[in-house]
Amino acid sequence: MTDTPLALRPQSGFAALLVRANAAMAAIPYWLVALIARISIAAVFWRSGQTKLDGWRLSESAIFLFKDEYKLPLLDPTLAAYLATFAEHFFPILLVIGLATRFAALALLIMTLVIQIFVYPDAWPTHGTWAACFLVLMTQGAGTASLDHLVAHRYR
Repeated sequence: MTDTPLALRPQSGFAALLVRANAAMAAIPYWLVALIARISIAAVFWRSGQTKLDGWRLSESAIFLFKDEYKLPLLDPTLAAYLATFAEHFFPILLVIGLATRFAALALLIMTLVIQIFVYPDAWPTHGTWAACFLVLMTQGAGTASLDHLVAHRYR
């Protein structure tokens, strides 16, 4: 037997295809992964925030939802509606431009946990997907296609 690692041994057929496919996937740049995660999860929250607005004002239906459906503990429903609407607009903007990305992702992860625990506990598959995006961004950052990268480069 040889001590050469499997990936370094000459491959043919299906094994060679697997090695090449693995290498191609490993070559996907992180900045692209982060950009897709940032934009896609930002869109989810932005769209949710838009449903709470009536022009430039918080809609009555949004306040109604927080009073009668969401029923968050410890928070006045009107205040909760305003805070959620603000968060669903402010933090997605930060994610899209890649500024304070880790903190924006953390804020939206906390919001996701509140939604999961207090509002829609059966929606864990959706919320788990959101959490995965946030955790990637929190642990790895926004990537090189971001204002975070430019700021870090400028002040390094």
